[in-house]
Amino acid sequence: MTPGATVEAAIGLLVDIEKRQAPADDIVATYFRRHRFAGSSDRAAISAHIYAVLRHRAMLDWWIERAGEGTRNDARPRLLAALVLVEGWTASEVRAACDGDRFRPRALSQPENAMVSSLAGRAIEHPDMPSPVRGNYPEWLGPHLAAALGSDLDREMAALNREAGLDLRVNPLKGVDRAEVRIALKRENVETELTPLSPLGLRVTERVPLGQLAAFRDGLIEVQDEGSQVAALLADARPGMRVVDFCAGAGGKTLALAGTMRNRGHLVACDVSAKRLERATERLRRAGASIVQRVPLANARDKWVKRHDATFDRVFVDAPCTGTGTWRRNPDAKWRLQPKDLVELPALQAEILDSAQRLVKPGGRLIYATCSLLREEDEAQVEAFLARYPLFDLVPAWRVWRDTIGGNAPEKAAMLRLSPARHGTDGFFVAVMERKPDPPKNQAFG
Repeated sequence: MTPGATVEAAIGLLVDIEKRQAPADDIVATYFRRHRFAGSSDRAAISAHIYAVLRHRAMLDWWIERAGEGTRNDARPRLLAALVLVEGWTASEVRAACDGDRFRPRALSQPENAMVSSLAGRAIEHPDMPSPVRGNYPEWLGPHLAAALGSDLDREMAALNREAGLDLRVNPLKGVDRAEVRIALKRENVETELTPLSPLGLRVTERVPLGQLAAFRDGLIEVQDEGSQVAALLADARPGMRVVDFCAGAGGKTLALAGTMRNRGHLVACDVSAKRLERATERLRRAGASIVQRVPLANARDKWVKRHDATFDRVFVDAPCTGTGTWRRNPDAKWRLQPKDLVELPALQAEILDSAQRLVKPGGRLIYATCSLLREEDEAQVEAFLARYPLFDLVPAWRVWRDTIGGNAPEKAAMLRLSPARHGTDGFFVAVMERKPDPPKNQAFG
């Protein structure tokens, strides 16, 4: 493909992402499956164009608005601005790529040409930019992010705007350790680093054809962010336990829980989407996770919950949330958030917790996790739950870390919050709550 053809393809995909409100990576992956003629370098170029816009959208719009009358904030001008401000194209290179020839964008209009010429060679950051523009996040979210992150706000937003590495979790069900898998990957010319927090994690810093690796096909590794790995480890799901992954989705944490259980016990994967659970079938088979029972639920208060009242040692709730901690991987998600989401999602999380807690047996634990950075979905949610259910006590996260992962937690806090700037992970929150044992029954005296 010519440079212009990759630009035209990226513009079309950006329009699709905006219009369909579907995850960008799904839309891009579908496009590549349908356009097999696009080689690896073409796919890399198209992806680079798209994510240059998604990661820097607020900054690009700030510059476009200053370009004068005749410009607008949508896919084409954003990409033209990104070519010069983010990717470093010259104005003449942009004009050459946009010449209206077959498969290439139409020629620049006079306002577009003036904009490209005025922006070429500039740095994308400008001292006059307000914090939401500099941090590339929706302005309405600013107070909520500031309440959670305080003085770290700008640093965390900058870290969230960078591309994340690829984290892999070593699968103990295959009888291998991290050192052995690292050697196996090196034989396939894949260099990895040890993740500093998760004892099961390896980080790949370059793009690799994962599906072509024998280590992946044989189930030795699974893709899982280090923060997510830590959350699953803190569940302390042990061999022989009865464990439920209450919002299992496609099964990433279910697989991690099966690993710590060593395939011994009973592990139930629940979700309100039967399709998501079905997508976990191949992953479970490849990993060798044989103890998993999949249970689709009609809703959070499905009758299945009542039938299994107080029967599980561990109940893991990875709750639906805003996903503010995953913006490194899903920068498009931030622009789909609406203020109503911060009303509806905490209400849904509370409903899920109200139902899930019924499954926890006396002495068992309820683990609540989100990939959110916001207090409304994290600490405030846990505090409200503990106020509603005095039968549960918060177990300090640092103590759970010591007893499961070993050593000192990154911070000695009652609830764990991981973030990209401080810990190099996605934004992740974990709280562990233990149900008090039943009081001893009165002894009869005669």
